[in-house]
Amino acid sequence: MIAILGTGKMGEALLSGLLRAGFKPGDIMATTRRAERAEALRETYGVRTVSNAEAAKAADTLILAVKPQDMGTLLAEIAPYVPAERLVISAAAGITTAFVEQRLGVEVPVVRVMSNTPIRFDEAMSVISAGAYAGEEHLKLTEGLLKPVGKVLRIPESQQDAATALSGSGPAYFFYLVEAMVDAGILLGMPRAAALDMVTQSIVGAAVMLRDSGEHPVILREAVTSPGGTTIAAIAELERHSVRAAFLAAIEAARDRGRQLASG
Repeated sequence: MIAILGTGKMGEALLSGLLRAGFKPGDIMATTRRAERAEALRETYGVRTVSNAEAAKAADTLILAVKPQDMGTLLAEIAPYVPAERLVISAAAGITTAFVEQRLGVEVPVVRVMSNTPIRFDEAMSVISAGAYAGEEHLKLTEGLLKPVGKVLRIPESQQDAATALSGSGPAYFFYLVEAMVDAGILLGMPRAAALDMVTQSIVGAAVMLRDSGEHPVILREAVTSPGGTTIAAIAELERHSVRAAFLAAIEAARDRGRQLASG
């Protein structure tokens, strides 16, 4: 039995992914703050909605998907009901495995996870790290839950805040870039729908090319960049406006904000 505690957008995306992967509605419980949200989950997915305490008592695996600032309260609520053998998967940005372990008060295996919103389309990037009491079997179990909805990578926990900033928030950077490119197309006289189609397919094609070719992005970019051509003129403008430096600073700021949220 799996319980998702805090079934918001990301929790729901994981819930739907587990069902697509072959889990039965009876295998999954969900918790929410609001009664109307619980009713919507029952009607849409057929899963049981219970209290946090009930979920902690009954489930073999607990997935903690609440906001970072709510994690302390949740852990205090469920701590009396979590035995040492329970697998706890924490999916809240910035929350360390030590934070969870200390508040549960037992040597519980904790695996820290950061995923992202393409989980809704089985294209998530999920990174996982083991806590002090989690072993290979716990990492494999976590991978088994996440692999049906995307790619899973093991990393040291010291890299989790960076991963949150890079891939957890990454889809938003992508959408921001698409928005800017579409606006550029409109500026050049293209209808919005046509501009969106062109930009979307160009970026999807480029992403698949990058993933499947095995080539470094610099090599792929250079293949499009002819001497004295249109692409190098555009790249020169991006460099003039320090777009690369802006991305570095933005992702660093996202990492720092994740740490702030976790510290309260």
